[in-house]
Amino acid sequence: MFNRILLPLDRSPLAECVVPHTVAVARAFESQVTLLHVMDPPHQGAVDPLTWQIGKAEAKSYLGDLALRLQNAGLRTEEQILEGQAAERIVEFARKADVPLIMISSHGQSGLSGWNVSGVVLKVILRANTSIMIVRAYQPTLTEGTGLRYRRILLPLDGSQRAECVLPMVATLARSHEAQILLAHVVKRPEMPRRTPLAREDVELADRLVERNGAEAVQYLDQLRSELPGETQVRVIVSDHVAEMLHELVDQEEIDLVVLSAHGHSGLTRWPYGSVVISFITFGTTPLLIVQDLPQDEIEPTRAEVAIGEHGRH
Repeated sequence: MFNRILLPLDRSPLAECVVPHTVAVARAFESQVTLLHVMDPPHQGAVDPLTWQIGKAEAKSYLGDLALRLQNAGLRTEEQILEGQAAERIVEFARKADVPLIMISSHGQSGLSGWNVSGVVLKVILRANTSIMIVRAYQPTLTEGTGLRYRRILLPLDGSQRAECVLPMVATLARSHEAQILLAHVVKRPEMPRRTPLAREDVELADRLVERNGAEAVQYLDQLRSELPGETQVRVIVSDHVAEMLHELVDQEEIDLVVLSAHGHSGLTRWPYGSVVISFITFGTTPLLIVQDLPQDEIEPTRAEVAIGEHGRH
């Protein structure tokens, strides 16, 4: 599973909000943590060699101090310092090292903003092609260091085998944290576009389909519940809007962690994530673990990536 975790840090307090979560996850999976700092040269003007070396020494000291904290918490660590544009170096390192999980804060040195994730973080999320855990910097944990525990984990499922790839990870986290698992399925009403109101037989047909899908979902989730550890609860909800209903469920159930497969029943390899995952990246308010269900070589590169590979940056 997650035998290795990549933890990118820019030495800002906002970026460090991910550290307690890293301890919580790494302990559960017995992961080695790679601490990564990218030194980004100024976009204009020459770099003073002495200033650069001083900055590099400070970064090395920073990572060393943090590594010691993690080691005192029982984790195995290593440190990496790279040079260049942050998002590109993080993605490049993650791909070359085949890192199974990146844990990253939603915001860092550039500060909080009205965007749910910063530009650098969004670039990493969209191009790393591996599992990602996003911690919301604007809602820092009240627990410092080693005391963080997840109490309630939301696992939305759509009935597909692809979505079920998250089950082993969720089971491991739940055992480690003695957490409750909430299995959720949203039954979406069938879309029947009409210029005029639906006929009674159309409404009855839709109602029968919803009823049947709901009964199947309850049976499906009950079977999964019997295979999962601890106290697992089931929620089957009818709604016209799947993502919106799941966001409401997070608030209603006081969820600590949302776990999603990168793709579900309708997912395509053309994009790294399905629509529900994109909604949680863009609008989610809790820590989010996205388990990438596809190998890197099965995710199609974007046209921009292909163009850069063929023609370079100019």
